[in-house]
Amino acid sequence: MLVVIAGGTGRLGTAVAGRLVEAGHRVRVFSRGLTPRPALDPRVEVAVADVRDPASLPPVLAGASVVVSAVQGFVGRGGATPANTDRDGNVALVDAARAAGADVVLVSLVNASPESPLELGRAKAAAEEHLRRSGVRWTIVRSDAFTQAWVALLEQTSKNGRPVVFGRADNPVAWVDVEDVADVVTAAVLDGSLRGRTLDVCGPERLTLGQLALAVMRRGGVAGRPRRVPRPVLHVAARTVGVARPVLGRQMRAALAMDVMQPADDAATRAALPGLAGRGVSEVLGLRRR
Repeated sequence: MLVVIAGGTGRLGTAVAGRLVEAGHRVRVFSRGLTPRPALDPRVEVAVADVRDPASLPPVLAGASVVVSAVQGFVGRGGATPANTDRDGNVALVDAARAAGADVVLVSLVNASPESPLELGRAKAAAEEHLRRSGVRWTIVRSDAFTQAWVALLEQTSKNGRPVVFGRADNPVAWVDVEDVADVVTAAVLDGSLRGRTLDVCGPERLTLGQLALAVMRRGGVAGRPRRVPRPVLHVAARTVGVARPVLGRQMRAALAMDVMQPADDAATRAALPGLAGRGVSEVLGLRRR
């Protein structure tokens, strides 16, 4: 079986590709020319294509049984945005997969909806709706916020080891280990009985953004508290600085949204996939061992 992974050079795509190759499947990953992660298994085929360019997709999807979408435009590399990548790019990918006769596993976001306070949540919801209406056999994996991605964002804002925390940062989030998401995506690829299902996946340790920042500081041996941008200032900055620097603006708006978003629950997914691991933030950061 050939599995093609869009966005396959990222952290999640690399992890899924490795699992599928180990299971004996042929895997092809593609991205818009980004350098593959060093962890990508050398047995994986690497191709160049861009979900924002529909004409580039048919050659890389040829012969695929399952297409996985692990694309994301939140961090904005190469001009990617939630609108042109997570919404429009996924629409193009689903249409190309339908033409190739392949199933689709779409990686989405917990609480994705047209009314989401997150631009990414609205874009993913539009992609989900298109997939459900496409006639393609599908599975949707909805993930909570990746622990590793938000730790990296916090580290990028650090000064003397103290990261910047936006907003109130007091709403618990079930930060999820990328490796746990990869386990669910891999199961969705291989288990045809999961077609037509939406699988939420969350982490077992609920921490606020402020607590996550403190955990990052603890790992670095830094005392004190994170630096903070109050919510009123953040609103103004998102409308000013965030316009000139769109990626920073998305991060600011995401922090505002995380102040009010409801926690997700992945009990149904764990019932469907018994034995699914669940590493909390402390384990991902090496602060606590199993």
